[in-house]
Amino acid sequence: MASALINVPSTARRGDIIEIKTLMSHIMETGFRHTVTGEVIPRNIITNFICRYNGDEVFRADLFPAFSANPFISFFTIATESGKFEFQWIGDNGFQETASASITVT
Repeated sequence: MASALINVPSTARRGDIIEIKTLMSHIMETGFRHTVTGEVIPRNIITNFICRYNGDEVFRADLFPAFSANPFISFFTIATESGKFEFQWIGDNGFQETASASITVT
């Protein structure tokens, strides 16, 4: 089971550059390792991360097997209006997780 930690400022002034931090707790498997009997352990990674601010995409990342387990992603955006950030993680085997956070812009 995956769980997300999100850090978004609760308030900002219009035009401020704000930092968004996310941490997704997810067991990752590269698909390159083998069991003791030689069988390949199937790949299980988060492949995409998307952040939308009031419905508009502001950040996207494509992730690959070399990315760490429990991926931490930090990025900056400009506070333009009060609203909601929506976060989406997509991965192998039908994995999909979402989270959201609100901001008040003055």
